[in-house]
Amino acid sequence: MEKESVSSGNIIDLKVLRQLMKFVKPYRGRFYFVIFLTLVLGLLSPLRPLLIQYTIDHHVQYGDYHGMVKIMIWITVLLVVQTIFQYAHTYVSGLVAQFVLRDIRVKLYNHLVRLRLRFFDKTPIGRLVTRIISDVETLADVFSEGLAAMASDLLQIVFILAFMFYVDWRLALVSLSTIPLMLLATYIFKEKIKVAFNDVRNAVSNLNAFVQEHITGMRIVQLFGSEKREFEKFKEINREHRHAHLKSVLYYSVYFPVAEIIAAMGTGLLVWWGAKGAINEVITGVTLGKLISFIMFIQLFFRPIRMIADRYNTLQMGIVSSSRIMNLLNDPEFISDNGKYKPDQIKGRVDFDHVWFAYNDANYVLRNFQLSIQPGETIALVGATGAGKSSVINLLNRFYEINRGSILVDGVNIKEFDLAVLRRNIGVVLQDVFLFSDTIRNNITLGSPDVTDERIWQAAELVDAKKFIERLPGQLDFNVMERGATLSLGQRQLLSFIRAMVYDPKILVLDEATSSIDSETEQLVQNAMTKMMAGRTSIVIAHRLSTIQHANKIIVLDKGEIKEMGNHNELLEKNGFYTQLYQMQYKEAV
Repeated sequence: MEKESVSSGNIIDLKVLRQLMKFVKPYRGRFYFVIFLTLVLGLLSPLRPLLIQYTIDHHVQYGDYHGMVKIMIWITVLLVVQTIFQYAHTYVSGLVAQFVLRDIRVKLYNHLVRLRLRFFDKTPIGRLVTRIISDVETLADVFSEGLAAMASDLLQIVFILAFMFYVDWRLALVSLSTIPLMLLATYIFKEKIKVAFNDVRNAVSNLNAFVQEHITGMRIVQLFGSEKREFEKFKEINREHRHAHLKSVLYYSVYFPVAEIIAAMGTGLLVWWGAKGAINEVITGVTLGKLISFIMFIQLFFRPIRMIADRYNTLQMGIVSSSRIMNLLNDPEFISDNGKYKPDQIKGRVDFDHVWFAYNDANYVLRNFQLSIQPGETIALVGATGAGKSSVINLLNRFYEINRGSILVDGVNIKEFDLAVLRRNIGVVLQDVFLFSDTIRNNITLGSPDVTDERIWQAAELVDAKKFIERLPGQLDFNVMERGATLSLGQRQLLSFIRAMVYDPKILVLDEATSSIDSETEQLVQNAMTKMMAGRTSIVIAHRLSTIQHANKIIVLDKGEIKEMGNHNELLEKNGFYTQLYQMQYKEAV
């Protein structure tokens, strides 16, 4: 499995920020309210030291008890107001974040289900899970601890500086003498933690991809006795994940104590210089109230500076996650669904007109493919593995886009069809039947309210699946478990037949529908297939030539080109590709 490595860029990525702010637009009223609260909190923070100074210098020093009580009441009111505003700021910013996250997840998933299969061929599922879950969750911190909180911290610093110089510029300069050390420590921490956070995100993505892939393929891991080898791989990836986290813990454990020491140094210098000057009467105007207020100012000043470094990296990781999300949303493999054609009913004529197709834009799997299928006709595609059989049905359903040529249904290019209408009229039964961990009903309808139970039972009776469903506990409410683990291969295949038939498609595609089942079940499935194909345009892919001898035309493919075409008897008389395939299977059967 290829490991993902994404490095953090500059924090100010205006393109990503603009795209992100589009999701905020529907909630701009709440967002502006957060900005207003940020301004108010930045202004309220420095007021408390001023009130403390005034109380000491004008009331405590002169024993004015009643005046001191009045100021204490005002300080209490200030604290209550500040608490209310802080609560509102935290709650509303979190509310906006959750609304935005919900919209992003919905848009991501809606986009994901409409991507071409080419995208999923090259992208590990675990990384997509990371995008939708972890990366989107990281954006919550951008709103709750990133943009708004950092703006609040910066405003607090500006207002505190203004009040400090307003009260006494000399004490302000002494208090800020350790600022260069704090800025240097903060810069070093910011750079170190940025790398550590980026390593953590990459490790999480790689870990998710590995776990998802190996849980899905656990049968293969156990079948070939690879448990220990895969376990060692997991331990290595997990070790990288742990190491990345420990680095971030190390930087935090060093930075914050250092920041506290630097802040304490500033307080010490302030007290030493101010007290010494006042005692020796060298400095005029330095009062006890001023000294105490400046001690509070220093604590208030250095706290947001310490937090900005942390919030900077939180914001940066949010921007990195945003960039990943936007890259996914802007992926060019998106299926364009610009077609407007929505016929009430189609006849089922299909034409492949000089179709060229390659999965990697280099090695063509279909070369100048030309085929016309009349309504109600049954066409069988045969050939060796890699001949291009499955590619034909993938292109018909627009799972992939062709490189050259065109595909027509009833004389209309499939790109002009509304995609949902096109696929609803093409019933597909694949060799590998995928069932969700859900009821039989939901696996057939896939949540569509248009499919009634009556329609399900009609389709089940058509494909001879009604009896086995009736024997299950709960019948249509029976939970098949993950990937249909509680059903046999034949039963899963019959359910896939029902799923294809409930929409009464005019074009039916059967891809290796009997290749994974035993002979007894194959007869049952074969009878169901015969009933399904009656009156429908059918395209059948099969390795077992005995199952497609009834086809109107058999197309023999080799390296993406049609080598022979005709019915079973006509092709045997040619003594060509089809005859060789037939004789090989006959020898294997003997």
